Amino acid sequence: MGWSCESHWNITHPAPCITYRHTHTDTHHTVRMETAPVTRVWNARYAGSVPHDAAYYSKCLVGGALACGLTHTAVTPLDVVKCNMQVDPTKYRGLISGMKTVVAEEGVRAVWKGWLPTAIGYSVQGMAKFGLNEIFKDGYSNAVGEDNALRYRGLIWAGSAASAEMVADVGLCPFEMVKVKVQTSPAGTFPTKFTPALNRMWAQRAETRFPLGSLVPLWSRQIPYTVAKFVGFEYTVEQVYTHIFTQPKETYSAGTQLGITFGSGYVAGVFCAIISQPADNLVSQMSKESNRGKALGQIAREVGTKNLFLGGLGTRILMIGTLTGLQWWIYDSFKTALGMGTTGGGAAAKK
Repeated sequence: MGWSCESHWNITHPAPCITYRHTHTDTHHTVRMETAPVTRVWNARYAGSVPHDAAYYSKCLVGGALACGLTHTAVTPLDVVKCNMQVDPTKYRGLISGMKTVVAEEGVRAVWKGWLPTAIGYSVQGMAKFGLNEIFKDGYSNAVGEDNALRYRGLIWAGSAASAEMVADVGLCPFEMVKVKVQTSPAGTFPTKFTPALNRMWAQRAETRFPLGSLVPLWSRQIPYTVAKFVGFEYTVEQVYTHIFTQPKETYSAGTQLGITFGSGYVAGVFCAIISQPADNLVSQMSKESNRGKALGQIAREVGTKNLFLGGLGTRILMIGTLTGLQWWIYDSFKTALGMGTTGGGAAAKK
C-alpha cells in the first residue's frame, strides 16, 4: 500500500493543481483512487505576460506620479495663459498675446506662477489615476469573467478610469484651488509663493471654500476627461495594432511601441480637451474675486455658453494633446524600463 502524488500547473493561475493516487494491493485485488484536478478560475491579474501583483501596482503608482507631475509642471506657462483667457477673455485674447500681456505686467517669471502646487497636486493625482486604474481594471474584469471582460472591455476601461479619477481628485483639489488662485489673481492682490498662498486660502476658507470647494466642478471636468483619456487611448492602441502594425505586439521594438503610445495618447488628448472644456472653464471662473460666493449655475449663465465652451479652447487642445501624449509616453517608458511592457493592445492579439 502507498501514496503517489503528481502536480501540474494551470496556465491561468500560478498555483499547482495536484492529483493524488492511492494504491492498495493484497493477494486478491488492487484498488486505485484518484482525486479530480483542482481547477482555477481565470484571473485578469495573471492573464498577461507580467503578473499584476503588489509590486506591479506599486510601480504603476510611481509611474503615474511621474507622468502627470512632470508634464503638468512643464506646461505651466501655457496653463497660466489658458486660465487667464478663461477668466478675462477680453484682456487675454490668444496664446501669444496673452503670454506677452502676462510678461509685460508681471515679468518673465510670472509665466511660472503656480508651478509648485501644480507639481505636487498632479503627482498625487497621477499616482492615483494610473495606479488605481490598473487595480480597478483587473478587479472589474475578474468580476464579469474572461468572456465578458473581452466583450465589454470598453465599459470596463470607462468604469475603471472614472473610479480611479474620483479618488484621485480628492487629492488634487486643494492644490488645484491654490494653483488657479495664484495664476489668475491680478498682480499684487494674492501671494504667488506656495506656502503664503496656501495659508491665505486656509485663512479665507469661508469665502474660498478651501480645501474641497472645487471638488464637484473638478469631478465634472476630470472624470469625463479621464474616461476619454483612457478609453480613447486603449481604443486607438488597439486599432493601431489591429490595422497598421499587425504583427504580434511583442515583435516590435520598444521604440516603435512607445511611438504608438505617444501618438495614441495625443489623439486621446484632443478629445479630452473638448469634452472637459466647460467644466475646466468653471474651475477657472471660481477663482475670480467677482464670483466669490456665487453658485456654479449663476457663474455659468453669466459667462455664457459660447465662452464656456470656446474660451481658451485652442490653447487647451494644444496643451492637453501634448500633455496626454507625453503622459502616456512617460508612463509606458517607465513600465518598459522595469520590464512591465507598454499599455494596451491586448485585445487585438486575441482577435
